[in-house]
Amino acid sequence: MIRKTSSLLIALALAASAYAASAHGAAPTAKSKANEAATARHLAGLIAGAEPKLSELTLFFSQMPKGADLHHHYSGALYAEQYVDFLDKQGLCVNKQTYRIETSKAVIDAQRALPAAERTCLSSAEVLADDFTYRELLQRWSSKDFDNHGAIQPPPDRQFFQTFGFFGPVSNANYNEGLLELKKRAIAENVGYIETMFKLAPMTGNADADSAMWKAGDDAALTAAMRSWMETLEKDPTFNQNLAEYVERIKANHANIDDEQFTMRYQAYVLRLLNPSLVFSSMLAGFKAASQSELVVGVNIVGQESLAPSMRDYALHMKMFRFLKTRYPKVKLSLHAGELALGDVPPEGLKFHIDQALNVAGADRIGHGIDLAHESNATGIMKTMREKDIPVEINLTSNAFISGIKGANHPVTLYRKFGVPYVISTDDAGVTRHNLSQEYTLFASRYQPSYAEIKKVSYNGVRYAFLPEQEKQRLTRQLDERFARFEAQVASWPAAASATPRAR
Repeated sequence: MIRKTSSLLIALALAASAYAASAHGAAPTAKSKANEAATARHLAGLIAGAEPKLSELTLFFSQMPKGADLHHHYSGALYAEQYVDFLDKQGLCVNKQTYRIETSKAVIDAQRALPAAERTCLSSAEVLADDFTYRELLQRWSSKDFDNHGAIQPPPDRQFFQTFGFFGPVSNANYNEGLLELKKRAIAENVGYIETMFKLAPMTGNADADSAMWKAGDDAALTAAMRSWMETLEKDPTFNQNLAEYVERIKANHANIDDEQFTMRYQAYVLRLLNPSLVFSSMLAGFKAASQSELVVGVNIVGQESLAPSMRDYALHMKMFRFLKTRYPKVKLSLHAGELALGDVPPEGLKFHIDQALNVAGADRIGHGIDLAHESNATGIMKTMREKDIPVEINLTSNAFISGIKGANHPVTLYRKFGVPYVISTDDAGVTRHNLSQEYTLFASRYQPSYAEIKKVSYNGVRYAFLPEQEKQRLTRQLDERFARFEAQVASWPAAASATPRAR
């Protein structure tokens, strides 16, 4: 394959300047244009040739400003090491035989009464002092060593989704400390905004409502069942109290997060593995929370998409979103859809998930979307997303680890070819042990984008955030300043001034 010529790359860099000027209101100077062109040449040199220069790309993207991480799970973003530290804060211990966290006070007290050598349930310090247990714990609570001679080798999707059951008891507390850790890490790698799926919206179950929704013979009957259950919930003091506490807890844990360097907002999420009454009540709570709090900017649905309950009720869930979206039209939806690969489910299960998320639920962003090539309406999906300016959230590390989708087999190649907007994000960086800089490094090394495209993707993080326009303008101005400094820095590097693309 012949690489782009030097003159074409410079033209693309100048196009990026024009894009920045028109989109962000910043008139580029001759110096800023020169810096941007030098940065474009430098990146082109790093991805040219038979092998991309991965170490230099890592340096480049670690320092490059990144507008936002929009597909981000709070509990999966913290590294397992952080959760080990949280054990003592909650007075808990971890069983060194099962690697499960013990929450029974009686058991914990009994363990504490034993001599240290006889304990099977360990504190944070005891875990850290026992190297075998510590290494084994990290392998079970994350993907550490999975591809590097790790002894624990279940199927990757099981390894990924099971981690949440191990650290769950500590991920559901110490929220403010966890959020501050994520903020610190984001600032360190020049990420300006995170939109995280923070907390499961509260829920209430009802067997009669389950039956009514499952047995509804048509959309009219389903709508009647949903309306009846919604009216019941809205009159339920416990449901309303749980909702109020949910909104207040988010507000309280948000303390000291926003400042001039960094901003964070939250998505309420729903678990798709539960019975319909629980899913609907949680969804309703999420819509209401997003309507009541400026911190809650959207609603999402999570849970392994290939499991039996997810597949059985997928169409039902999309109709729930449609029902609530008509009642709360201003609430934004970013939906996990099409996080499936060939073989995960029978072929017919790959035909409709993205389509229904868009055309039934009314999604404003699509998360993952990796079954695109198998969808019956694949070209129509991309036409809709392009024309309605609906982006897809690309999660390269996650898709490769969980589903084996990577390289030329990843549909980012299709989304780009058909002009669908996209953002690059992390998904669960603590579980799969990476960061947003690494996602950009993977993208650049695998798909050889121009610097103009990379820069646009960074700005897309702000453009497609579920934020008021005034906030987007503020973050865009901030990103303009960061890119100006970054490009001036890169232009001063010795390699950047003389870098020219090489053919291969």
